[in-house]
Amino acid sequence: MKSYTCIIEGKVTGGKFQSWVLSTAQQLGLNGWVRNIADQKAEILIQGSVEDYSAFREKLKAESPVPDLKSVSCNAMDYDKVHEHFEVRG
Repeated sequence: MKSYTCIIEGKVTGGKFQSWVLSTAQQLGLNGWVRNIADQKAEILIQGSVEDYSAFREKLKAESPVPDLKSVSCNAMDYDKVHEHFEVRG
């Protein structure tokens, strides 16, 4: 299974960003997690097909509820754990 990591910069706290990511990932059949890593940053680990990941990335850029989205940086990565579902982490 392919794994990808994304770092999102913008107003990701205090809104609906994490729940939006959870819902969108589940709709696309993706596994992994989302978590805030700094005041204005979130990290997402995505596992799934290249096609589903690409659809998620496009939605992330065009539809995510981040009013001041500064950047979306996603990369493929080697990851030895397989997640069975998608979750919000602390």
